Order: sequence, then structure tokens, then C-alpha cells
Amino acid sequence: MVTGANGGIGTAICRALAKEGYQVAALCRCPSRAEPWLEQEKAQGYNPHLVIADIKDQDGIFSAVSVVEAELGAINLVVNNAGITRDKTLKRMQEDDWLEVIQTNLTGAYHLCRAVVPLMLERQYGRIVNISSINGEKGQMGQTNYAAAKAGLHGLTMSLAQEVASKGITVNTISPGYIATDMVMAVPEEIRQSIINQIPVGRLGEPSEIARIVTFLASPDAGFITGSNLSANGGQHMH
Repeated sequence: MVTGANGGIGTAICRALAKEGYQVAALCRCPSRAEPWLEQEKAQGYNPHLVIADIKDQDGIFSAVSVVEAELGAINLVVNNAGITRDKTLKRMQEDDWLEVIQTNLTGAYHLCRAVVPLMLERQYGRIVNISSINGEKGQMGQTNYAAAKAGLHGLTMSLAQEVASKGITVNTISPGYIATDMVMAVPEEIRQSIINQIPVGRLGEPSEIARIVTFLASPDAGFITGSNLSANGGQHMH
């Protein structure tokens, strides 16, 4: 189950998992955006199982998990990828800007983990991958809400990993840097180039590069990796 499935990174993750033989439940919030995305994916030869639910709605997420398990079978992998921004300096940030980002980017991951972890514990197996951000590691002006949520996501990873490690479940974080999604590519070229100038490898990342990390962490080969945070930022932030 992949949240934020119809975004740039989400799409790449869904496609990479499908190529690995997974049945992909694509969790999206907005039908008007998700349905054209589904048709686009089918035209490309993919067939994700679309699930419409708001990650902020705990009851809705529990219901969505029940439906997916009934229709597709056991959920062995969860990718918490849903995320939004409401960028403003703290001085100008309203409480709604704060809460919307925290509830989507952090509390949403809690909701989905809360729904699937008991099922994974019963089966003694599971993989959870949380998609954080470089800005959750280093902070970013105008993103106190986003950086707090993304940093908190790795705190969730580390704590949950300790709770479930003995039961065959791994929990890991990926922290992408600037990735060549439609949103980033829509930034004016001079601003985009100034971002690239700060990246030691000299380019933006590709969504497929993040997706390949997900498929590795989901595999049996990654069974000894848990509670980790894999930074994929082209060397822009090293720690």
C-alpha cells in the first residue's frame, strides 16, 4: 500500500513495485486527480488498485486497509509517501497551515501504521518505508511545519522499529533531496539551476532512484536493516 501514490515519487514507487511483482494498492485522497492518474497508469501497462481515502481520517484508513486485505490479500509492505507543503515563515504561519501539514505528513503515517502493524504482527512479517525529506534532516527556512513533520517521521521510524524488530518487521526512512518531479520542474529555470548548484553531484535526483531504494528495503535482502534513514540527496546534506 502506497500513500500519495499519484505524485511524482509515488508514481515511480508504484511502478517499481509492480515490476517486482507486487499488487499495488494506491492510496489517494482526491478522486478528481486520482482517476485520471489511474487511466494514465493503465495506458502505460500498469494496473494499481486505486483506494480513495484521506490519510488524516483514522476511521477511513482502517476501513481502507480492511477493504484492501479482503480484495487483494495481506498487506506486507506499506510506503508512507503522502506529503504536502504550506510554506511560510513562522511569523506568518497560521495554525491551519501547521496542522494540515503535521496531520498529513506525520499523523497520516501513524494512522496507516496503526492499522497495519497489528496485522503484520499476527503474520510475523512486514516492511514499512517512510518517505521523509532532506529538510527533515537539516531544516529549511519557511518550512517549520514541514521540517518538523518530516523529522518526526524518522522518530516514528526509529521507535516503531524497536517495537517490532523481533517479529520480522522492518521500519526504515528514506530522505530524498531535490527530485525531478513535475512540481520541481515547474520552478523557474534560474531558481532550479540555483538549487542544482548546491548539489555536489550536479543534478536533480530521479523519482526512479527513490523507488529503487524502496524496492530494496522491501526485499528479503534488507532484513537486517531497520530503524535506518537512507539519505538520497546527491551529497547536498551529509551528516
